[in-house]
Amino acid sequence: MTDDSRELGVELGSLHETLENVSFPVSQDALLDDHGDTELEMGEETATLEGLLEPINEDEYHSAEEVEQAVIAMVGDEAIGRKNYSDRTPYAPGEERQKENPSGEDLDGEADSF
Repeated sequence: MTDDSRELGVELGSLHETLENVSFPVSQDALLDDHGDTELEMGEETATLEGLLEPINEDEYHSAEEVEQAVIAMVGDEAIGRKNYSDRTPYAPGEERQKENPSGEDLDGEADSF
């Protein structure tokens, strides 16, 4: 997949192509009946369009962008990758962040400062 199909940690991939073939406006029921099994990648996890949109219980979508924004709004922490990771800023004085190493185990020591 290209970087163009990734938004905020979610690989929209085939969803773009799928939504190009949908006539908008479309009811949520019709969208999910026809395309609910479309899979989206979120880091190491996957989810179906139906699994993400069904809890919203929206009556109708008016555009592909509206569907994509609903998907982005419904993804959880699994889409964000490493929590509290930033390659831009060091810890601020007094800042408390979740401490974990790459294996996900909690660390007992303090984080290194830059």
